[in-house]
Amino acid sequence: MGKIPLSKVYESDEIRNNVLKVIGSGNFILGPESESFEKELADYLGVKRFVLSNSWTSGVHLLLKAMNIKEGSEILLPSLTAFPSVEPICHVGLKPVFVDIDETYCMDPVDLRNKITSKSAGILPVHLYGQAANMREIMNIAEEKGLFIIEDCAQSIGAKYNGKRVGSLTIASGFSFYPSKNLTVYGDGGGIATNDDSLADEVAALRNHGRKSKFLNDEIGFNMRFNEIQAAVGRCQLKVIDELNGKRRKHAERYSSLLGGTVKTPEIRESAEHVFHMYVIEVDRRDELRDFLKNKGVGTGIHYPVPVHKQPAVTNLFGDVSLPKTEKAVGRILSLPMFPDLSEKEIDFTAESVREFIGR
Repeated sequence: MGKIPLSKVYESDEIRNNVLKVIGSGNFILGPESESFEKELADYLGVKRFVLSNSWTSGVHLLLKAMNIKEGSEILLPSLTAFPSVEPICHVGLKPVFVDIDETYCMDPVDLRNKITSKSAGILPVHLYGQAANMREIMNIAEEKGLFIIEDCAQSIGAKYNGKRVGSLTIASGFSFYPSKNLTVYGDGGGIATNDDSLADEVAALRNHGRKSKFLNDEIGFNMRFNEIQAAVGRCQLKVIDELNGKRRKHAERYSSLLGGTVKTPEIRESAEHVFHMYVIEVDRRDELRDFLKNKGVGTGIHYPVPVHKQPAVTNLFGDVSLPKTEKAVGRILSLPMFPDLSEKEIDFTAESVREFIGR
């Protein structure tokens, strides 16, 4: 068995040909490919608008600025997430408040309720590893407390909650098209989805130097634009995203059938349709297992070994907090290879290797 990578980007001749067409067109920034990609993403998600930017981080930064939230207000979010989840909150003068996780590694609604204060303004639940958070409970709490919700869909494009696409459930949501994601544009890229035209218009202006027409800058903005080559790549992948996600689910079923009872396998929320951005197990002696798999040529990852609330950049600003379930999980979680072209032989070899280690 050759080396098995942790992830692998989707490629096709259509993508290569469309990239060459863009190069020949002479349009490279926010042109017709980007406009079409935005419309197609909005249609796919079931929202009115999608606004592309150069990353999830930039898109949510612009969104928070457009929402004009009172400085010092608190935004509640999980700590078991990629560090960028907290960055826009800090950049616009808001305070992150970290919430512990439930059995699916997503935000725990019980701890969420306990963390709400008079300064709370909004909630940023993360649909982690491709699994929808417990949105029924989170949305009920938000409505009761008068808080907005921005969904972090960086890892979950195509996932569903109660039959609806994540990213369409609340006032707005953020998406990432980073190379490891289920839908990638072969580089950094992302954006926000919303049903609010005024928010979409403001984000679109802010990403492009604050201008709403070519020669008039209505406000001080940013250069956080999207490019045409990546839009061409994304449009091709969007056509097949459901097929690719279906392959991920099939791979996850095989992993779970082979590993169930040996390690803790992912718990799938009954009301959710998981898209398995990552296939994450929990195991004792995680670091030893990772070294064992590496020696067998199996790529693995830890998402994430240091939770956000324990990162120096955060503790230096906001102090230390305790999240027992998060802190326990980060010492045990391990991501196994997961991508659409993963073969049954590669899954079987990986699972057999995990069982071999556990049996020692």
